[in-house]
Amino acid sequence: MSRSRSRRHPFPWISYLVVAIGGVLMVIPFLDTVFSSLKGPGEYGIFPYRFLPEVWTWDNYASAVEQLQLGKLFLNSVVVTLVVTVSVLITSAMAGYALAKLRFRGRDVIFRFVLATMMLPPFLLLIPDFLIMLNWPLVGGNNILGQGGEGGMTNNIVSLMLPFLVSGFGIFLMRQFMLSVPNEMLEAARIDGAGEWRLFASIILPQTKPVAITLGLITFVGQWNEYIWSSLIASSNPDLMTLPVGIQMLQSFIDPNRTMPIVMAGIVISTLPVLVVFLFLQKYYVRGIMLSGLK
Repeated sequence: MSRSRSRRHPFPWISYLVVAIGGVLMVIPFLDTVFSSLKGPGEYGIFPYRFLPEVWTWDNYASAVEQLQLGKLFLNSVVVTLVVTVSVLITSAMAGYALAKLRFRGRDVIFRFVLATMMLPPFLLLIPDFLIMLNWPLVGGNNILGQGGEGGMTNNIVSLMLPFLVSGFGIFLMRQFMLSVPNEMLEAARIDGAGEWRLFASIILPQTKPVAITLGLITFVGQWNEYIWSSLIASSNPDLMTLPVGIQMLQSFIDPNRTMPIVMAGIVISTLPVLVVFLFLQKYYVRGIMLSGLK
């Protein structure tokens, strides 16, 4: 066995070296962000570049909380991200089950439409989505025809969530995994008198837990870092700014050498929730990636 292994991997240290170099290259930008958030005024952007701060200070974090109004931005990001993540998990699981295990006319056509939504660039839908929010009936001063000119849904935090409540990728991922659940198991449960909701809750959902957690983590990270749509809505109502938009607004100040350490502090604070969620769900995430890849 040792000979066969040596033949397959004559230089195993090369693989370890490549992985180590790749890991270092990915960690360096994050460490630079952390160290930059601890630099004093005027230390950022000087030449020659200094990786470590000359004067270590935590004042940038207090300034980030004060200047960014971090409490409001953090609350907006948390509410939007949690609602979107829960909605994507529920709709993806239910639609995936229907498209994988239920037989009805037009099922394949619906699935093709779901796949077609994944082919459209997100930027293509920005203007139509914004016009829909702007002319939403009976909201924000609009009449039943969506006319009124007072902003419509763009003045409501719901507008940050609506375009992302359903995910074509999530439906596709859950459907593909649910196809691997044996139909004989479901038929046996039906013979015992179980209905579709019981099958879905007691048989399908427990088996899709790793993939569901993977989808939830991908959705959480993507929505937490979403910037373009949030900035578009925040242009109509600044009270709806999320963390990425607020940090970018602070970065556009006149003196970048002074504000960049504060911006870096805000980036570190906004990254912490994602790191915590990933550390808690890492084992499920890796398992879900392996299962979805094998299927």
